[in-house]
Amino acid sequence: MSEEGDKLRLLAENADEEEEIREDMKNASWLSSQTLDDEEAIVKNLAKEFNLSLTDAKKSMTPFPGTYTIENANIPSMVKKLRKHRRTLKGEHKIQFTKGIDNLIYAYSDHLESCIKSIYWLSPYEKPLRKMGFNEAELHKLYKMKSGEMRQEIVDILCKYWEAELNKCDCEYNKKYSSHHKTMINSKKKFRDTLKAFYTRESMGDKLNKGIIDAVCDYPGISSRQILESLHPKIQKRTTTRTIAKAVTKLNIAVCDEQYFKLPDLFKKDLYSYCAAFIDSDGYITMDKNYSPRVGMVATGDRGKAFLTELQKSLGIGRLVLDEKSPQGTRPVNRLNFYSQGEVTELLTKCRPHFRMKGGQADLLLELIRMKKSYKKADWYKGRCNEIFKLMKWNNHSENPNYDWSQYEINVENISKYNDNCKVSIMDDLENISKGKYEGEQVDEAIDDLEEVSEKYDLDSHGWESVDDASDYLFEHKGPQGEEE
Repeated sequence: MSEEGDKLRLLAENADEEEEIREDMKNASWLSSQTLDDEEAIVKNLAKEFNLSLTDAKKSMTPFPGTYTIENANIPSMVKKLRKHRRTLKGEHKIQFTKGIDNLIYAYSDHLESCIKSIYWLSPYEKPLRKMGFNEAELHKLYKMKSGEMRQEIVDILCKYWEAELNKCDCEYNKKYSSHHKTMINSKKKFRDTLKAFYTRESMGDKLNKGIIDAVCDYPGISSRQILESLHPKIQKRTTTRTIAKAVTKLNIAVCDEQYFKLPDLFKKDLYSYCAAFIDSDGYITMDKNYSPRVGMVATGDRGKAFLTELQKSLGIGRLVLDEKSPQGTRPVNRLNFYSQGEVTELLTKCRPHFRMKGGQADLLLELIRMKKSYKKADWYKGRCNEIFKLMKWNNHSENPNYDWSQYEINVENISKYNDNCKVSIMDDLENISKGKYEGEQVDEAIDDLEEVSEKYDLDSHGWESVDDASDYLFEHKGPQGEEE
């Protein structure tokens, strides 16, 4: 039975891998067919074509492989050292050592092949590209070219080389042959000059930021002293723990009790989308027996403490409850709670478009708060509050087959009736009527003011013409037309 289960799991894994490969091939085929445009425009088109978010579209782009190094040395320099050492060897040791060098070269060739494949906009021009002569750093420069103009310039050089090469093959050794050969040499030179002019060298600050992020991602909860010790020796000499503490403020890294944790990228890009996802997965939206709204997020351990502390700073609302004892005796529990009606309304209104699981609970609380603010004297207020309470319990516990509904006198068969009895449309109508009355009262007051002017001043026909001109001016520049202009 266990062998059959293992086989089924293996088949499922293979099916998932096959589906991922097909998706990657589909994306690669689509990318290679695109015109030479800016990277940003291509990502937007990719998101539109495959119905993805911009973040997912960027992630689906093939990344450039990491630098291939051995003991902080690149492969060409390492091969050079190994060949130099090979001169000291003899016999079988030299033969085995040579095979090891060859295997390293083959592996590096595969790495360069992956680098070329990651430059999707050059996939139709791989043949002339391979004849240009390049190293890993130059391929990385090509990958970093995000401008459509730069890409067009590179492709134009490759096409001229390719065309001259094809024409050269059809020529005898004459002036035309020499002309095509010269064009190929000039194209190669221009290719290298263009790459040299494209500056992509990382500054010391960029290297420091990359080192900090790598250390924090690899070892969550690391201290500034440990980050400093993990950096490259050259960066260590120019860095202190104080420098690291200043740098992390710009790197989307949270600090709690001198421990560093990397925050998700969505935290800064779209705060309320992140909050909605947090509440959906590790939060709650509910109300107590007194019909008071309750919203909160729960996280455990030092990492959760850092996240919630940073989240409260960014939102500017909420109350932190930190380091509570866990009922299971595990890591301490941390909470970010929202109790006041104003805070709950602000949070849920901004998070509502992003909820995927608890949108219904959010709508119920927003309806309840609106009722509590303006409709406590309505005949239907108490009854609807009780219905919202029961609906909230149903939405939060409907997936639990053992939940005791009788403790709150909830009849499951009436849940759909409670949903249909929503009072939002009634409140909208009442507010529109009161708003219309208010605007009508303002019009009446304005007319009364005009009548007082006519009674207060004894004007001749010329004076009344001036007043008429003034009223026209006010209407054109201060009224609805003036506001539109």
